[in-house]
Amino acid sequence: MPITLDQAQTIVRAALQHGTEQGFQPLTVAVLDPGGALVALGRQDGSGYLRPDLATAKAWGLLGMGMNSRALAARAEASPDIYTSLVGLAGGKVVSVPGGVLVRDGEGQLLGAVGISGDASLNDEAAAVAGIEAAGLVAETGA
Repeated sequence: MPITLDQAQTIVRAALQHGTEQGFQPLTVAVLDPGGALVALGRQDGSGYLRPDLATAKAWGLLGMGMNSRALAARAEASPDIYTSLVGLAGGKVVSVPGGVLVRDGEGQLLGAVGISGDASLNDEAAAVAGIEAAGLVAETGA
């Protein structure tokens, strides 16, 4: 079963709250279902207009490749030509940096992915994890 709208909205609210509490730059949070469809998006005031596309790409690439962001980054580093081809094939909707996090239930079933953009990549990832955990779900970062 894919992530629900209620779960996605909880993730967005909690991730944005985490970013505010930590003093992060304005964030944009995208929550996608396992098929890559957008379920919820939240954008703080001051977050740049490209942030929704970046946040979505961080999540979309993980789902499309079936791996967490660290595994995707390792693949990109090991095979830059393949990664360049992948980005082109995906229409630019693949970003291989932290800030994209797979979402699983307690039994390991993939429910979707969260992508966040706005601050340093590791801070984006921390906000995603906080949002996912606030929804009672499991974050897979590969860290």
